[in-house]
Amino acid sequence: MEKLTYSEAKKELEAIVAAIESGELDVDALTEKVKRASELIAFCKEKLTKTDEELQKLLDDID
Repeated sequence: MEKLTYSEAKKELEAIVAAIESGELDVDALTEKVKRASELIAFCKEKLTKTDEELQKLLDDID
């Protein structure tokens, strides 16, 4: 996951949601997709939090 970008993670999440909404996944595939989605959500949340902290620090340095 280290080389994954936020945009790539978001795109993969969108594909997972589309697959789930289509109803074409069997139970085993659904379980794997939900697990992967959970990992991607955690990754995106961490990336957004880190970006917010960096931006806040930059803004504080400007003042």
